[in-house]
Amino acid sequence: MNNLNISIFGNKIFLEIIKELKLFYKIKHYEDFNLCTKDAIRLNSLVIFFISEKNKNLFDKNKINNFPSILIFEDSTLKNGFANEFNEQINMPFTITELKKKIISIISKNKFMKNSLIYLNEYIIDKNERKIKKNNAELKLSEKEINFLILFSQSKEPVNRKLVLKKVWNYSSETETHTIETHIYRLRKKILEKFGDNNFIKNNEKGYYI
Repeated sequence: MNNLNISIFGNKIFLEIIKELKLFYKIKHYEDFNLCTKDAIRLNSLVIFFISEKNKNLFDKNKINNFPSILIFEDSTLKNGFANEFNEQINMPFTITELKKKIISIISKNKFMKNSLIYLNEYIIDKNERKIKKNNAELKLSEKEINFLILFSQSKEPVNRKLVLKKVWNYSSETETHTIETHIYRLRKKILEKFGDNNFIKNNEKGYYI
């Protein structure tokens, strides 16, 4: 916990309180919302946002679901639309004990999610939920489809047919089957219908690639 980077936006007085209590190290306050969110991604820090009537429009216009955060609301009516898997929420007033519990919870959740999420170009593959996501859209996939995409994420070169048969279907490289072609056709169709991407899985003489 002492090595945790914590950024604070929206309440400079709170920064001084935390420093006096000496609960955490590496704490920084931000006046600039955009800089705060950019640094959060770059430094992999936890951000504590104080959300009020005065600054709520900043959050309406910007996404804060790319890093762990704790949202502290001056008014509980402001909470609508903010909930996602990357954040915890608290209403004012709150205790330091409550805040510490929220920090532990969101950090544990974030570690779990990091182990389950794979970034593939503009897409996010969620291994646990068996979903592929892009922007605000998501698509449920089969276990084989997920394993197929994981294989792509692990290779910088096109993946040849023999490797796909071995790693995804546990077939011999000499097996004669149209399984791969059938699955790729179905997966391409799903991606096109959901995301409008008609160039998702490409292929050349070396194999398939994304």
